This record gives sequence, structure tokens and C-alpha cells, in this order.
Amino acid sequence: MPRPGMQRVGAGAHPTVTRDGASGEVEAEALSVTHWFASEQDGDPYTATIRFAGQRIGVSGKPGPRDTFVKDESVDRVLPGSGPVSVTTWAYGLEPGEWTVTAGLMPTTSSGRAGQASQGRKPPGGHTLPTAAWSWTRWALSVGQFAPVKTRWAPLVRMTSMPAVIPGSWSGLIAVGIVVGAVVQSALLARANVAVGLSLLVDLIALASGILLAKLWYLALQPRTSWRESIGEGWTMDGILFAAPVVGVAALTAFNVPIGVFLDASAAGLFFGVAIGRLGCFFTGCCAGRCTRSRWGVWSSDRRVGARRIPTQLLESATGLLIGGAATFLVLGSPKVPGTVFVAAVAAYVLVRQLLLRLRAEPHNAVRVRVTAAVAGLVLVAATGMMLANAG
Repeated sequence: MPRPGMQRVGAGAHPTVTRDGASGEVEAEALSVTHWFASEQDGDPYTATIRFAGQRIGVSGKPGPRDTFVKDESVDRVLPGSGPVSVTTWAYGLEPGEWTVTAGLMPTTSSGRAGQASQGRKPPGGHTLPTAAWSWTRWALSVGQFAPVKTRWAPLVRMTSMPAVIPGSWSGLIAVGIVVGAVVQSALLARANVAVGLSLLVDLIALASGILLAKLWYLALQPRTSWRESIGEGWTMDGILFAAPVVGVAALTAFNVPIGVFLDASAAGLFFGVAIGRLGCFFTGCCAGRCTRSRWGVWSSDRRVGARRIPTQLLESATGLLIGGAATFLVLGSPKVPGTVFVAAVAAYVLVRQLLLRLRAEPHNAVRVRVTAAVAGLVLVAATGMMLANAG
């Protein structure tokens, strides 16, 4: 239970307050803090609950409702023997200023066992955990010093640094991927005497429509996601792979550009872009894999829980690189049936993607994944068979 004078802050609470005598309402500030604990050495997966407690520094008299908070964060299926696990939390509706925030691993879990924690000061309900310091050179967590935490404007608090996450890396690497993909595509289309300006215009139309529909599809699947949590999410490959080609074909028809030739060249550029863009997913913490205790797991974050995980983003990046290289080789060989390279490349990627979806931490529709994989496999076989039949 919270201590007297402390409020329990929910993850979805984003109240507005009036301060400094302002006539209008402005959103209260928020803070982000990360602590970590060591997973148990053996046993079955368990749930760990971390209690964060904060108090604003410099409060005179009785603390107000926005001068303190207590918040619990649960981590499901902590794998014994998987190493350190970090937990990041956000507290909203706070008075601006510097705060002292401690965190404690609660003494009981859903399995009825106590998690391990470092010794130190004791917040409500457990032993104080160390704050998380991160080393990019060693790619590892370490114990950070307890220090005051400053609040930030609430809409930007999720941009606060956390272990293994580089805010903005997704946008930056996606931009690099788009540029690299456009360069590869233009170079291959130049061999077919397709103007660079025209190809870039079609790219822009197809890409914009694909991104928009990807976002709409994500919001339809996640109707309860708040706008703050979804600003950086939902820009998936699904819209680009399914919506962008349809819009692109329509644009190619309108501009009287050879559709098959254009699509084949686009396949190479698209999947080189995927290879670069998925690195952005890894450094941003989206599309994270399931936690694992395997040695080939990579310590990474899903933007809340950091742990050793299956590196699904890196595996998908490698898939894009291989498909992009194969598509480039086939296009340079001048395929007899234009368009088959694009169809085979997309089918191969969709097939591998369905396998990787099963390794992600986020839930997925098993039936839809199996059906999509089966269809993609059949299309890949058909496209490959057509290329082989017309080779030579």
C-alpha cells in the first residue's frame, strides 16, 4: 500500500493541471526512471513486481498529491539464468522539479518466490534496486548512482534515454534505408532507360500510401493504444508490402512505365532498405523478440523491459540483406519474365517474416501467421518455378 501522502500513478494517467496562476490548463510534467535486478539462477519462469516510489525534492510542509507517487511495474515470465533485467517506468501528472526515486523488488511473485535484489535503502515493500547505467562499448548494464531525476514535459518524457535504446534511431535509419533503396533502384532502372525523376515520383506516391495504410492498420489492431504510445509505433512493413505495390502499379500504369521491369528493380532497393530500417527497430526497441536464456540471445529492450532476447530485428535485417542481394543479382541477369523477381522476393520475405513473428514478444494470431506463411510459400515456389522454366 502507498505511504500516507503518496499517490499511486497508473500507466495511463495523463492529467492536466493549472500552475503558476495560468488562466488555461497545461499538461503536468512527467519523469522516466530505470532500475534493474538480477534474474534468479534456476527454476521456472516467474513474474517480478517492482515498486517505484518518488518524492519531489524541496517540498516544504505536507507533500501535495503531485509531490509524491508510488507505482508498480510487473515483468511477466522472467527467465531464471537470463541475467540482468531492467525496468523503465513513467510517472505522469507531477509537479516540475527534481525528484528522488527509488525502486524495490517486491518480496513475493506469482510463483511465491522472492526475486534477487541488491542491498540498500528500503522503499515500500522491498529492497532497493540499483539504478541502471548503460555502456554502449561493453553492451552491458552496470550499477548507476542514485541521483535526482528531473521532470520533463509529459509528451516528450518517452524520449528519455534508457538502456540499449537510441531515441530517434528508427527515423534516422529508415531515412537512410529509403535513400539507399532509391539509389539502388535508380541504378538498376537506368539500365532499362527509365528516367530517375519518374521512378522517384512513383516511389514517393507508393511509399506515402503504404506508410499511411500501415499506421491505420496498426491502430485498427490496437484500438486501446493511446496516441502518446503510438506516435512511434505502427509504421510496419505490412502497409509497404501490400498497399504500396498496389498504388505503385496504378501510378506506373498512369505514367506508362513498364510495370514488371520497375517492380524487379524496386525489389532490390526495397529489401536493402529493409535491412537498414530493421537496425533502427533494434536500436529503438520496437518489434522486440521474446526473452531467452540462450547464449545467442542479445540483450535489448522493448522500451520498457530490457533483457536478453531473441534478436528478431537483426534476423529480419539479415533476411532483407540476403533478399536484396539475390534480387540485384537476378535483375542484372535480365529475367525473361519481368516481375517474377519482385514476386519471389516479396514472397520470400513474407514467409520468413511469419516465422520471425512467432519469436516476437508481442502476441500474434497463430492462425493468420500459418495461413500467410502457407500462401507465401506457394507463391515463392510458383515464382521460382517460372524463373527456372524461362532461364537460359
